[in-house]
Amino acid sequence: MPTQVRAKHKFCRRIGYCLWGSPKCPSVKRPYPAGPHGKSGRKKKLSTYGELLMEKQKLQVYYGLSEMQIRLAFQKSKKGKGMTNEKLFHNLEFRLDATVYRSGLAPSIFAARQYVTHCHVYVDGKKVNRPSYRLKTGQVVSLNAEKSPSIAEAAKNSNSVIPGYLEVDREHLKATVLREPTIEEMPVQIEMMKVVEFYAR
Repeated sequence: MPTQVRAKHKFCRRIGYCLWGSPKCPSVKRPYPAGPHGKSGRKKKLSTYGELLMEKQKLQVYYGLSEMQIRLAFQKSKKGKGMTNEKLFHNLEFRLDATVYRSGLAPSIFAARQYVTHCHVYVDGKKVNRPSYRLKTGQVVSLNAEKSPSIAEAAKNSNSVIPGYLEVDREHLKATVLREPTIEEMPVQIEMMKVVEFYAR
């Protein structure tokens, strides 16, 4: 099992729930930190910095990104008009790998990234192998069913909850970006303003 996947489950244990809502996550049966004192139920109160760091780590782990990638997304989100927290959410959700995952075409963000880098994913009919590719409203994401029949079959049988800003055609393995997401449509419990405060220190 890759180090990144092991670390994600460890983080889920630490916060007491699975960030991705997976029923197979160890945190489902053991919703407490690992270690001899994890089950005691006594949680150390976090400092203000600790709270900001925790929200940043949730965001980083959920999207499976490095510290540098999150920091660059934040720097980009600070520019121009609008709320930084909303623009940061848009920039992360409109990454190609995130859209493939959120549309149910991949079972996890890690699988979605692998699909993209292995050239299984197309945008408006053109092959794109950059997970960080930023989508725009109206663009169509699709899987190459002929090249990857097992991936296609899994995507057709997916029971993922599709966010309102995406329209998914499972039969043809396509997802269309209808509009920009709102901050209320964030799929996980993360206080984006605290993430902004963390990087704005």
